[in-house]
Amino acid sequence: MNHIHHCNEPDKKFLNKITFLDSRQREQLIPPEDLISQMPIQKNHTLLDVGAGTGFFTIPMAESTSNKVYAMDPDERMLGVIENKAAEKGLINIELIQDYIENLNIQHNSVDFVMASLILHEVSSLTKALSNIFEVIKTGGHLLCLEYEKDDLIIEGPPMSIRIGSEELEKVLTLTGFEIVKKTKINESIYTVLAVKK
Repeated sequence: MNHIHHCNEPDKKFLNKITFLDSRQREQLIPPEDLISQMPIQKNHTLLDVGAGTGFFTIPMAESTSNKVYAMDPDERMLGVIENKAAEKGLINIELIQDYIENLNIQHNSVDFVMASLILHEVSSLTKALSNIFEVIKTGGHLLCLEYEKDDLIIEGPPMSIRIGSEELEKVLTLTGFEIVKKTKINESIYTVLAVKK
């Protein structure tokens, strides 16, 4: 006899989140492949996607290097989505880490490029999160942050109270020891900051 599996509320919420992460964001941002192709990523680089979600950036990152890509997210189910996508594409270079950026525990000076896409406004301490990222990045390695601008005219996105304005982010990055390479406005509400560890 077949059992019909009913979707309970948390599952429905999770599925909605996946739908959001995979579609709405995809429309809002420039295509992830385009963004990744513009980054200083080489074929032998070790990469890290913090707050990887559904693998929106993890998958194209894994396709751009023959080395390891760490996909970090506190939600085990999100990592399951990435695992399935990787299997579909035959990617075997992704290592899943279930944790928060504040607990980032990868070998120091071992990563060439870190992607932090729409995640920094969710951390409990921006300084701690960026310091952890700084420690794992090699000298000469890059960090790309993608965030919502803190501007009252921009309704879309997370609550204004938790957003990180681009100037504030640049300041904290600089204080952490990063050097700002460039700042780009992707659209009305989203900006990127590319920083390097000198």
